[in-house]
Amino acid sequence: MSPQDLRDWLHLLASVSRGGARRLLARHGSPGAVHQAGRSGWGGLLDAGDADRLARPHADLDARVRRTEAWLAGGDRRSILLLGDPDYPNPLLQTADPPLMLYLEGRRELLNTRCVAVVGSRQPSALGDENARHFAAGLGETGICVVSGLAQGIDGAAHEAALNTPGGTIAVLGTGPDKVYPLGHEDLARHIGRRGLLVSEYFVGTPPVPTNFPLRNRIIAGLSEGCLVVEAAMKSGSLITARQASEAGREVFAIPGPIHAPQSKGCHHLLKQGACLVQSLEDLLSELPVGGLPRNEALALEEPPQAPRSAPNSASAPKAAAGPDPAKDHPLLRAIGQETVSLEELSQRSGWPQDELNATLLDLELDGHIARLPGALFQRRRRA
Repeated sequence: MSPQDLRDWLHLLASVSRGGARRLLARHGSPGAVHQAGRSGWGGLLDAGDADRLARPHADLDARVRRTEAWLAGGDRRSILLLGDPDYPNPLLQTADPPLMLYLEGRRELLNTRCVAVVGSRQPSALGDENARHFAAGLGETGICVVSGLAQGIDGAAHEAALNTPGGTIAVLGTGPDKVYPLGHEDLARHIGRRGLLVSEYFVGTPPVPTNFPLRNRIIAGLSEGCLVVEAAMKSGSLITARQASEAGREVFAIPGPIHAPQSKGCHHLLKQGACLVQSLEDLLSELPVGGLPRNEALALEEPPQAPRSAPNSASAPKAAAGPDPAKDHPLLRAIGQETVSLEELSQRSGWPQDELNATLLDLELDGHIARLPGALFQRRRRA
């Protein structure tokens, strides 16, 4: 990639949404051609705000280019992967929202090997940690690459167990490629960068922002032909990853646990929805087709029901009359209405800043008020 190409890509991705950038590239072919087309060539593809931002260089563009060039120069194992590159992984390409640009450090060839995601709780039980290591090591020894998110708990255990196996491991970051979160995983990230692969879609210098992590989960799911959930609470990012894997047509696996353990409730919910019950490595491997992605249709995984809150002496207390839904008048739910809307449309309707909008949408999704559909679309859920 030439310096001008890099500048054009960073300008495009910093100026417009992923959907807007994808539409522009579909029409014009490259960021350079997009910029040359001007406003007349963007007609119908961008809203006024995105068009204004794209028409003039971002104030931080020069510094962003310098940071990116410095990062690339910091090691011969660092590179950038673009959506149109010949070695872009086909499983990720087939998802609803493939990243347009990925920053890579390590063994780039791992992207085109067989991969399985191993995810779970950030606060696992001792048995959960042991299971994560057992299954990750077993997958790695068979030559399957283990993909996870470098988080505390299950993610870190899976990376550590798979790192020195033939399959190796891929860590998908929720930060820029030069940042590590949590800080306690700096050594682990350094080892993965040498013997495995670090992947990020975020600009160099991007700090850990809460809204980035659910978005990075779609990459974990998209790279993998199956997703194993080791332990998960009812309200967790692991269930979002499992849903995204299912929507992408991947197999979802879950390990059962003690019925009263909070870390088991998410896995049990997935099993009720039709996920494959896993008790041994053979259970998992037998459901993965030889040499390719599963061909079965995606499971219709629903959002986990919210556990009722118990009142004192609830066993003898009479049932209260159903009150109004406290979220019924939420401004974002009103903005969505009864339609299916994109993030861009919702931003226009609500006028909310992007970071606040993303954070609130995640809360509404986890609380079961909205559904996130393929293609970054949102829809209200019917409440019982």
